[in-house]
Amino acid sequence: MRREEGQITVMTIGFLVFIGLLAAVVINASAAFLERQELDNMADGAALAAADGLSRDIFYRRGEVTLDDAEARRLVGSYVTGDGIRIVRVSTDEEEVSVRLERSIDLAISPPGFTSRTTIVSEATAQLRLGD
Repeated sequence: MRREEGQITVMTIGFLVFIGLLAAVVINASAAFLERQELDNMADGAALAAADGLSRDIFYRRGEVTLDDAEARRLVGSYVTGDGIRIVRVSTDEEEVSVRLERSIDLAISPPGFTSRTTIVSEATAQLRLGD
């Protein structure tokens, strides 16, 4: 006959470790999600701010909507505020501004052997159109 003394202890410890890791994942994912929402809002606002920087001279002279690349970068740079937010890319074409932002965040709970920082990324595009 096999003795089963102590089997419940091993199972309980394994279950508690599993619950702890699951809690760490849920807490870290929630924190990263909230940070991502904030970064998404920042990217949306930066793209809209840059899109508003259309070349008014060309618009009023020719009726064309063109975006100045340097001005779009300057407007995005003045709009983006916050610790650790990096402007990775600002690109323009004739009627569109695209912005990519990154931010590194510290995770709330870091199990041993796992990294304690991660990077979140957000991209946004704003397009100018003449009203009909």
